[in-house]
Amino acid sequence: MAAQNSAGIQTLLDAEREAQKIVQKAREYRTKRVKDARSEAQKEIEEYRQKKEEEFKAFENKQTSGNKDAETQAEKDTEEKLKEITEIGKKTGPKVVDDLLNACVDVKPVVPDRVEQPTA
Repeated sequence: MAAQNSAGIQTLLDAEREAQKIVQKAREYRTKRVKDARSEAQKEIEEYRQKKEEEFKAFENKQTSGNKDAETQAEKDTEEKLKEITEIGKKTGPKVVDDLLNACVDVKPVVPDRVEQPTA
């Protein structure tokens, strides 16, 4: 009977070892599935991030293109005004210089009306 009990105990131990192997495989499988799910989620997050970044860049380019057009127009207008001012300066520059020199050289003092004129 001891041999029979020993054989029964051995059968139970073998069954327990087999059950532990099955549980260990299930744990490993579950761990692998969790890792796979995490990596898949990370991949989806990265794809979504890239998609949103591309949308943002497209939106940003669309918005800044209007600014670039306005900037180009402002630069063009500035250049035109500078040319206009330069041409006016070339035309009237000598006359202005002559007027300034005449005002400095040909002094004509005028007595204000409030001051009494000396009587001679």
